[in-house]
Amino acid sequence: MNKKMLKNMLVTSIGLACFSNAALADEITVWAWDPNFNVAIMEEAAKVYMKDHPETTFNVVDFAKADLEQKLHTMLASGVTSSLPDVVLIEDYNAQKYLQSYPGSFAPMTKDVDYKNFAPYKVNLMTLNGEVYGLPFDTGVTGMYYRTDLLEKAGFTAKDLENITWERFIEIGKQVKAKTGVAMLGMNPDDLGLVRVMMQSGGEWYFNKDGSLNITNNESLIEALKVFKELMSPEVSRPTIGWSEWVGSLNRGQVASIVTGVWITPSVEAGKDQAGEWAVTATPRLQKAGAVNASNLGGSSWYVLNSSKEKQEAIKFLNATFGSNVPFYETILKERGAVGSYMPSGQSAAYQYSNEFFGGQKIYANFTDWLGQIPEVNYGIYTYEVDAALSSMLPAIVQGAPIEKVLGDVQQQLEFQLR
Repeated sequence: MNKKMLKNMLVTSIGLACFSNAALADEITVWAWDPNFNVAIMEEAAKVYMKDHPETTFNVVDFAKADLEQKLHTMLASGVTSSLPDVVLIEDYNAQKYLQSYPGSFAPMTKDVDYKNFAPYKVNLMTLNGEVYGLPFDTGVTGMYYRTDLLEKAGFTAKDLENITWERFIEIGKQVKAKTGVAMLGMNPDDLGLVRVMMQSGGEWYFNKDGSLNITNNESLIEALKVFKELMSPEVSRPTIGWSEWVGSLNRGQVASIVTGVWITPSVEAGKDQAGEWAVTATPRLQKAGAVNASNLGGSSWYVLNSSKEKQEAIKFLNATFGSNVPFYETILKERGAVGSYMPSGQSAAYQYSNEFFGGQKIYANFTDWLGQIPEVNYGIYTYEVDAALSSMLPAIVQGAPIEKVLGDVQQQLEFQLR
């Protein structure tokens, strides 16, 4: 064999090897919604991972949330798994619906992830039959944002607002409205988000631990609806319909506070002329025994499909970024305002900085403290169905219908609807 033939064979062999390696390269497909938050954060995680794993590529597909959920349900129900992604984002309220409705469809990660590093309530909601599925992502840990100047004008200090009950919140709200002319809260009469915040702070949900309905004897729900009715008083709140009007009431100085998830922070900060006039304190609690000044509203997590050909690589990727990487969490906090449920990140410099908009307060350090106090509840598989049934009855409750009777009717309706 001459040198030229040998050279050609070597070139061909190298070319085939390169082609083979390219063909075998791992590509992880991810489905998510919200290009400015979830999708952008996943793309950042991919960039971080590829620095040490250049052979792995990513295809992050942006969907409308409703479209993603419909497509995922349809494909899982049909059993056609070939077009499913490797990783999918699932809202926490829907996690058990997927896990219980499609057993075996998601990869357990119990032995792959150190779940002790995550907020317990997040781990609980992705646990089924002793196995933990998914990698916890962002949290909706709640707090009470308030205008320090308006509260001071009404005669209240920061200490007066620490770890208060909702009853005290209403008392303070009435005085704020009377002395400043500004409503304490913006309230959408059709939105049950605040009821869910109160209910979880009391350690209960629409479902018991065994998944059975918990409506008529739900002490936290009953008290939350009573509080909700009182909050609707014009002496306390200003009616707002829709997201834009709700957030706009903050930025225009039409309300003195808002109680919701940490994700509202960038929207509060949009009121540039109010810099230095806001502060954050713990969420008000219910009067019932065992209630705490911490709760949650929203949040989602990442799940790996069992049908994925890249299952192990996908789990490895999630664990190396969302499951253990503090600098990554610092980046997404600074760039996207994302507060993760990975507890060690709360001790990082990014979470400890003094935010001048909030008067120099270390608000993210506070939210991290409250994150670990959120009660664990069972979101069940029909949270939104119960929400819809209750929401239709809110006008009657606000107008004075007996709450216990209303809840009895709702329980009957749901038992028929969900059987």
